[in-house]
Order: sequence, then structure tokens, then C-alpha cells
Amino acid sequence: MFDSISIIGCGLIGSSILRAIKSKNLAKEVKIFDQSKEVITYLKKENICSNVFNDIRQCVVDSDLVIIATPLSSYKEIILSIKDNLKKDVILTDTGSVKKEVMKIIHNINLTDVYWIPSHPIAGTEESGPKAGQTEMFKNRWCIISPPKNSAEQPVKSLKALWEAMGSKVKIMTPEEHDKILSLTSHLPHMIAYNIVRTVMSVEDKLKQEVIQYSAGGLRDFTRIAASNPLMW
Repeated sequence: MFDSISIIGCGLIGSSILRAIKSKNLAKEVKIFDQSKEVITYLKKENICSNVFNDIRQCVVDSDLVIIATPLSSYKEIILSIKDNLKKDVILTDTGSVKKEVMKIIHNINLTDVYWIPSHPIAGTEESGPKAGQTEMFKNRWCIISPPKNSAEQPVKSLKALWEAMGSKVKIMTPEEHDKILSLTSHLPHMIAYNIVRTVMSVEDKLKQEVIQYSAGGLRDFTRIAASNPLMW
């Protein structure tokens, strides 16, 4: 499907993409960059990927598809680091849950000869890191692709085909539509969950023990949601 794919960031989502691509033979070559030494050591030790780079710029050289699977706060630094090493007509995508702000970043950097096509796999767990990654993470889960206006048709089709090959159901929508829907279905529930758990944890110790002792499934569901990586949110 692709000759060479680079994945920037190999936490829960990035490692799941890596596992899915390798399991289903969706690329001849997969390259990984992660700034965490622990992540790199784990990937090599568990033989998940041996093609791991310490230099993010070298990681993207000659890749047909580059996937950014890191927190939104790191996008600008990453794109500025790799922009001069990207292959002509490369597809650049991401896995983030916000699109309008990312569009602004890309517009300000003014990439040339790059097909920027944002995507968002609506999948994951409250766990984080490469150990939590799963080959079937995206099976029967939605992935939203939000191409900019006047995007070329073929790169969008190629990216859509990749997500579908990993098991996803793909929906195309504008960045504005994406952000409005996800703010209600994902961001708002997380915000509520964080605040509820923070309120519980702030009560005095004696009361806190009683709250925990008599908590029902509702509170436990909120704690599960709030256990996800706060950096990503």
C-alpha cells in the first residue's frame, strides 16, 4: 500500500498503528521516532520494531506517509524539524483530536509539495505507552479524515484505504465539523470526569475513604476516563 511509512511518537496510538501496519503488511518499510529512551528500548527489546531512529529528520527521509502521533503541543516543533527532509508529494497526517488549530499551524509554516491530510482515529483506552498498544485497536472504530479545501483526491483515497485496511470505518468531514462533534462526544466528557475526580480527591482523608468505600459504578467509570494521559488532553 505504501513503500515507506514513518511514525512520529510511539505511545498507545502510535504503537497500535505500528502493530497494525506490520501485522497486515501495509508497508514495505516502517520507521519510528520517539524521544523517549524507554519507548525505544521497549520497541527493540520486544522486537516490535528494529527500524528506530534517534534523529527525527532522518526518520522521515524518503517516506511516502508520515504520521504524527504525539500531543498537539508538539506539532509545530515536529513539523519545523522535518519539513526540509520530507519527500516531494509525501502525505502528512496526524492522530489528534483537534483540527482547526492544527490547520493554523500548517498554514503558518507554509509547507510546499506536501499533502497535509489530518486524521483522527476515535480509538484508545485509559492506558498509555507502547505496552498498551494493540494490533486490533482500530477494528470497527471510526476514523475521521478532515482534508483541507481543494485537497487532491488521490492522497485522500490512499490515506482512507490505509485506515480501512487497519480495520477502521472512515468518515470524511471538515475540520469545523470534526471539532464541534468531538468537543461534545469526547472533550466535554473528559473535562467533566477530570473535575469530578479532582473534587473527590480534594476532600479530607476521612471523608475520602468513605467516598471510595461507598462509590458505585458511576464514579468508577469517571475515574477510568480520568485515568487517561492528561498530556494528550
